[in-house]
Amino acid sequence: MEIFKICAVALITAVCAFILKSQKSDLVPLCVVTGGIILLLCAFDYLAASLDFIRAFSEQTKIDKSVLRIIIKAVGVGYAVELTASSVKELGFESISDKLLLCGKLIIFVLTIPIFRSLFGVITQLIELA
Repeated sequence: MEIFKICAVALITAVCAFILKSQKSDLVPLCVVTGGIILLLCAFDYLAASLDFIRAFSEQTKIDKSVLRIIIKAVGVGYAVELTASSVKELGFESISDKLLLCGKLIIFVLTIPIFRSLFGVITQLIELA
């Protein structure tokens, strides 16, 4: 039921920001950033459990750890870029947000090239066996 705690934090942050907007509008960004940090800290607990599962899964299936590292990096880049882009968009800089998203996609593509090489090698070996 951790999701209810996360939803409650988000709702409380939104209500506080709404109330502060009419009283002290200069404190709204601080309130929103603080709420966002608390939400991220709650989510990191789930991330740690997921990483433990992925580590155990890779040991059981004998998947190369470098492939899993690349996948985790790509997902991390995607989340970081999406979070940053949405924050920049909220500040009113949509063009910068769009460029950041494009850069993130390019970085993810470059990060995953070794996986494509590995996949190509496996496919080539399978074709040679047939």
